[in-house]
Amino acid sequence: MAGSTKKRAVAEGFSSFEPYKEKKGEEYMNPQQKEHFRTILTEWKKALMEEVDRTVHHMQDDASNFPDPNDRASQESEFALELRTRDRERKLIKKIDEALEKLNTGDYGYCESCGVEIGIRRLEARPTATQCIDCKTLDEIREKQMR
Repeated sequence: MAGSTKKRAVAEGFSSFEPYKEKKGEEYMNPQQKEHFRTILTEWKKALMEEVDRTVHHMQDDASNFPDPNDRASQESEFALELRTRDRERKLIKKIDEALEKLNTGDYGYCESCGVEIGIRRLEARPTATQCIDCKTLDEIREKQMR
């Protein structure tokens, strides 16, 4: 599977959902919305875990002791790239688990900095978001100033 195809398959774990249709006057983070995000997060995690399994099998199946140093170096480079990608995905799985825990405790969807609603559309774009757009923007500005 080509690199971009892999990324697309993993990304589709949470992007191939039907956007939530808010009803006028609907309470924020009601049971339907919570279930919507639980489904998104669970499917995304499942896709990431399947990708981890594929990587392990690929590395086991394709591990060869090439006599040519260039071939061996190419394979090691490919494996190193895959492992870095899996490490990023491992961190993402941890964030997904944290988001699922917040869903269970009733804290999901609220900014951890100021407490306001993060918003349905922002959460659909980034289901693991922990800050509203204003607080995230301020953090990014501060980060740039610290460099």
